[in-house]
Amino acid sequence: MSSIKVELKQCEIDKIKEICQSFNNEPGELINVLHKAQGHFGYLPAEVQEEIALELKISVAKVYGVVTFYSFFTMLPKGLHPISICTGTACYVRGAEKVLDEFKRILNIQVGDTTKDGRFSLSCLRCVGACGLAPVVMIGEKVYGRVSPDGVKDILNEYS
Repeated sequence: MSSIKVELKQCEIDKIKEICQSFNNEPGELINVLHKAQGHFGYLPAEVQEEIALELKISVAKVYGVVTFYSFFTMLPKGLHPISICTGTACYVRGAEKVLDEFKRILNIQVGDTTKDGRFSLSCLRCVGACGLAPVVMIGEKVYGRVSPDGVKDILNEYS
């Protein structure tokens, strides 16, 4: 995973300041600030983290530590349609790995990558709480249950 250098425009810096101010610039609100910032920007590049650290008057290392600790946060841009494969126990024993392999094969990307056209990104998560529908795939907020490797192509065709 290579780092991407991002140059923030003044309006983006202003947005970060606005987000931090919405939490009263409280260092204890870091996770909430990061959630809101990622919701706005789609990801948390180093430059966004630096601005947040500046506004909350905390070290960049602390911000980076939180971003890298929690799997929800990402420092790389996600695709237009982020795909998450559940690899929790129920999904795993019902074939999630084969479903994941089929997504990787068709999209020609690995977990953590985004397709060259920026349409899809691929990640794994531990549990979506829909174990009765295992194996489960999420694309954005849409949940697909009882997914088989044969069904992957049809799911992707919904996003053509």
